[in-house]
Amino acid sequence: MNQLSKNTCEACRVGAPLATEEEIAEFMQQLPYWDIIEEEGVKRLKRVFTFNNFVDAVAFTQQVAVLAEEENHHPSILTEWGTTTVCWWTHKINGLHVNDFIMAAKTDRL
Repeated sequence: MNQLSKNTCEACRVGAPLATEEEIAEFMQQLPYWDIIEEEGVKRLKRVFTFNNFVDAVAFTQQVAVLAEEENHHPSILTEWGTTTVCWWTHKINGLHVNDFIMAAKTDRL
């Protein structure tokens, strides 16, 4: 079983470790459609999902919202006609935690 198929291990907390460069390299191999971006000095995972219309994009947004609530870890979500952009990062540590990669993998499974 690869590491991204595990459940998120714990709620986000101040002082949690950032993902190491080695972990990031390993996880990104398993998340080929995601990019690492930097906004305001904070690394984030970003993926744009495409749909045939606005209704499908909104339905997917709702699925991501349910997942986020179940895991108590919440992304930035932008829903537009035909696209939903999802960005995962851990707010309390201003960067990427292992959980962010797990959540990206779970988002891909939706």
